[in-house]
Amino acid sequence: MRECIVVGAGPAGGSAAYHLAKRGRDVLVLEKEALPRYKPCGGGVSPAVQKWFDFDFSPAIANKISQIRYTWQMGDEFLAPLEGTEAVWMVRRDVFDYFLIQQAQRAGAALQTQTTVTALTWQNDRWTVHTDQGDFQALYLVGADGAKGTMAKLLGFRERRRRMGAALEVEVPLAEPDRLSAHFDFGSVVNGYLWNFPKADGYSIGAGTFRGSEEKQNLKEIAAAYACTFGVDISKIKKYGHPLCLWDGHQKLHTQNAILAGEAACVVDPFTAEGIRPALLTGMLAALAIDRALAGDRQALADYSHKVQTEWGEDMFWAQKLAAIFYRIPGIAYRIGVKRPASTRRMGQILCGELRYRDVAMAAIKRLTAGLVGS
Repeated sequence: MRECIVVGAGPAGGSAAYHLAKRGRDVLVLEKEALPRYKPCGGGVSPAVQKWFDFDFSPAIANKISQIRYTWQMGDEFLAPLEGTEAVWMVRRDVFDYFLIQQAQRAGAALQTQTTVTALTWQNDRWTVHTDQGDFQALYLVGADGAKGTMAKLLGFRERRRRMGAALEVEVPLAEPDRLSAHFDFGSVVNGYLWNFPKADGYSIGAGTFRGSEEKQNLKEIAAAYACTFGVDISKIKKYGHPLCLWDGHQKLHTQNAILAGEAACVVDPFTAEGIRPALLTGMLAALAIDRALAGDRQALADYSHKVQTEWGEDMFWAQKLAAIFYRIPGIAYRIGVKRPASTRRMGQILCGELRYRDVAMAAIKRLTAGLVGS
């Protein structure tokens, strides 16, 4: 019998487990894979997340980038430094996620891997979590098992508001990668972009589409052509595809003694597809809410849904508006938006928590709309 069971050992689950354990709560993390495990993900992380934790993430950071190289359909290059902001982290998810879980374990959390949740039962005042390794009981649950997880459905969240995106990615080992620049290409993918993120010993190259385009795109071919521009042949390297649960409006994220966090809560940025920062944030907020609930606060879980809306969702409203026009007119957006040095500076400030979308979105949308009218 536990005070809380967290399902999923990604950033949201690790964050929830850490903050619950730090508060002396009896928490168990259930993870279906063996750890550490590979997770396809660009791995860009805002350094703003450090303020939510009292340990140093340095051992889990594979690289830090200080400039961004943009291209339009793999040409028309524009290089922009990340001036006035802290370098953005690049991480490998197998290292980053496991490091976070290890911090949770050191704080007192228990971990059981290779355990798949098959069903949930609520009875009296507790949940029974049925798994392929037996049953576990807890007073509260955190569903943090990602876009493909089953916890949301098992908990009764059948009509979640979400916009589905898709990404394809490959990890390329290289002895001497260019570690200074993150690369983004626009115009090659409909309603999305290509990326090349440098790590300590290679690249993470991928393609993503974020607005549910019905136009069929061969992301494998597009990513392969993009990789060739860096002198990299990915034809014989394993590629990973995965769905994305993008934010698509405010929704209830709590139910009877249970909470959704991370991508299970559909909090991925609809403009950039940033997912690690909102996962860490919602994991922390979930832990704080459950700690309050265990102390007798009956409003705590409802307050969690509201807090996610105010601290993340209200800003994602503006990110979604910006994405709607940006991906509608990517050529104009690239010319009059991306290629402005101020745009990269402001996006860097957003990623680092110095600005929010609502601080810049109106001006950006006005500029893009004017460009559309004048084109």
